[in-house]
Amino acid sequence: WVAVVGLEIHAQISSSSKLFSGSQVQFAAPPNSLVSFFDASLPGTLPVLNRRCVEAAVMTGLALNCSINKKSLFDRKHYFYADLPAGYQITQQRVPVAVNGRLSYNLCIDNKMSQMVTKTVRIKQIQLEQDSGKSLHDDTRSQTLVDLNRAGVGLMEVVMEPDMCCGEEAAAAVRELQLILQTLGSSQAVMAEGQLRVDANVSVHHPGEPYGVRTEVKNINSIRFLAKAVDYEIQRQIEELENGGTILNETRAFDSKLGCTVPMRDKEGKQDYRFMPEPNLPPLILYDAKSLPANMNHQQVVNIDWIRERLPDLPSVKRAKLVEQYGILPEHSFTLLNEDGLTEFFENVVKQTQMKPKKVIGWILNDLLSHLKQHSHTVKESPVSSFLLADLLNLLEKKEISSAAAKQVLAELWKGEGKTPLEIVKEKKLELIQDQKELERICQVVIDGQEDEVMAIKAGNRKVLNKLIGLVQRETQGRSNPVLVKQLLEKKLSE
Repeated sequence: WVAVVGLEIHAQISSSSKLFSGSQVQFAAPPNSLVSFFDASLPGTLPVLNRRCVEAAVMTGLALNCSINKKSLFDRKHYFYADLPAGYQITQQRVPVAVNGRLSYNLCIDNKMSQMVTKTVRIKQIQLEQDSGKSLHDDTRSQTLVDLNRAGVGLMEVVMEPDMCCGEEAAAAVRELQLILQTLGSSQAVMAEGQLRVDANVSVHHPGEPYGVRTEVKNINSIRFLAKAVDYEIQRQIEELENGGTILNETRAFDSKLGCTVPMRDKEGKQDYRFMPEPNLPPLILYDAKSLPANMNHQQVVNIDWIRERLPDLPSVKRAKLVEQYGILPEHSFTLLNEDGLTEFFENVVKQTQMKPKKVIGWILNDLLSHLKQHSHTVKESPVSSFLLADLLNLLEKKEISSAAAKQVLAELWKGEGKTPLEIVKEKKLELIQDQKELERICQVVIDGQEDEVMAIKAGNRKVLNKLIGLVQRETQGRSNPVLVKQLLEKKLSE
């Protein structure tokens, strides 16, 4: 069996007001507190297009290698639902703002970050459309409450061609898209707040045969759930067909608690949305440097070239620059970019410390990140600032403390008591023993107490030496320099 996966992604545009009205956009505002007459669809109200939303869609189209249509059209898509007061949604069905793009994303092979392949998914189109309101179903009272705060919020719908074949690919493509949107600032793309919602179209067929009947899994609101939903749906369809059943062309939902998809409604009778041109909005005309009329007011138009010139470095470029500039591994650049704020944190530490970036990255990815994950903190919530970590790494680099002591200091810093690394080192007496005579004495004590190990080392088993180094470390409570200890032990054992 071969699976085919296509995605439709709704990204909420970062704008302070809605797509066609001046109402504010704000998450978790009191119900129905951000609703203009137009959002409530009162008679005689007219749409006024939000320039910021158009610019965000153009910027996203350019970042995804799309052709931008200089003339695009708005349409009405009719369907009845309680939270859609007008009975139609304004969208772009016939000629959207951007078409024919592509998105490259990276995939780990066998979950190994060191083995990555780059894949590409074609972008069919990006269209502007307004969001609907929200229905809140109260089962205990058998009633549905409608909140129109979200009605009319600007969305970009990114339609991906069916170029993917499993949940992992779909999740990787959406994660890369999410990073691009956040880098551009065209959408905050926070899935937990419904700012990025994914519909997955899934079908299976035998190689060489036409595509099978597809099902649509609606409104998936987490990248982890997307991978699970797609893989479950592929498996379900294969089992259904192998048991002699048929696949219905239906809409399903993913139940994250049960880890499976469940039917919502069938699509057998194709829904007729009765698309028609939106009579209250003229065609959307965009310009570039060549087509811009000389006497045109720049505030009144959107200039594609002006937006193109201001595109920031996209995630793929940022990753390449990190690898080139700091000599870190490509897989480390992915981790830096995937955690919001971690790249800036890393670069700030590198600027303030004498330690080589390759060693700094180890402390950030292994130690800092594990502390953050353990306490469910974001990088911005870290009680250990880049300045404090740099201070700590400088002590380590100057050989004033051992690596084991540095880990102890980091654990203390994590408590956020306002002490500096140096203060903690002094308070806990973690400085390296600088007195070589004292170290030699401790090494001798360890050698005298480990006759069997000493015999093994003299017989040529060099690995046992690590045990002696560990015993010296324990004896000094991590306050000895392992490199120096190794030299002293070797010297004494060769006497």
